[in-house]
Amino acid sequence: MKAKNCLIFGGSGQIGRNLIRKLTKNNYKVTVVTRNIHQKSYIIKTQANAGYIDIVESSIFEENKIRELFQRTDICINLIGILFEQRKGNTFKNIHTIFPAILAKLSKEYNLKHFIHLSALGINDAIDSDYARSKLEGEKEILKNFPLATILRPSLVFSQDDQLTTNFLTILNRLPLFPLYYNGRTKFAPIHCSDLTDTIYHVISNNIYSKIIECVGPEIISFKELLQRLLELINKKRILVPCPLPIAELSARFFEILPKPIITRDQLRLLKYDNIASGKYKTNSDIGMPSKRYFNDEVKKYCYMWREGGQFSTEKYTSSNDLENKPSQN
Repeated sequence: MKAKNCLIFGGSGQIGRNLIRKLTKNNYKVTVVTRNIHQKSYIIKTQANAGYIDIVESSIFEENKIRELFQRTDICINLIGILFEQRKGNTFKNIHTIFPAILAKLSKEYNLKHFIHLSALGINDAIDSDYARSKLEGEKEILKNFPLATILRPSLVFSQDDQLTTNFLTILNRLPLFPLYYNGRTKFAPIHCSDLTDTIYHVISNNIYSKIIECVGPEIISFKELLQRLLELINKKRILVPCPLPIAELSARFFEILPKPIITRDQLRLLKYDNIASGKYKTNSDIGMPSKRYFNDEVKKYCYMWREGGQFSTEKYTSSNDLENKPSQN
């Protein structure tokens, strides 16, 4: 079988690295575009089978340079996204709306076989969020320019390389209390990175077109329950304090000053809305790729660094049921 050529934007993140391993293992040739080849090339190249990967340094808005890459590719995959805005062009509109539109136009111009775009779950409801609006506008631009595109909308994506569970574990390990926004009622369907990349590969290898697919994990967890599970996994007790909205907004305004804010006002608005399957679109289960990895079972594989004793911790959990019967310690 002749190897298909995949062009990936956002290949150095947790999802991109996982997908590169999957694609090159199955004889797909991959070209990854990165802004900093000296910083990212080692991270990316070590994920791939030798001879199946090329790395190109380019800004995402160097259209002439990117255009050359489209001349020798079959499938374009866009995994780029940001959780908060920064200076120097890293705005929601640029990253989530304008850039995907450029990729979709180039995919059409060069008659690519497929265009796959990673969006986000729950963006239809969160109309007061700049993040959600930019994602939704990006989807509209993509489908206008490349109607055969497949758009994937994942819930929270977690793995040992994420910035979700690892950040929460670090904060919970260091602070005596943690704020519960909206009383911790917001619901999520966390999907493991490997389940998500298995779904992306399934879409590619089975030529699934013209779909919006909601990618969810096998269980629904509230924000409060998610924090409680993390605390149980690292054997800690912390106070989870309901945080009044005015105080939450004030603290978010302060955090926005930081280079990597813990939470922003826009993310606070997102937390008003559940992040679970809407029932309006097909899910990964509907296309034959149900998620197999459960939150506790996966997080316990890497959370030992936040337990007492760190990597030398003797605490071993054999199943999720063990957590329910295990006493917590400070």
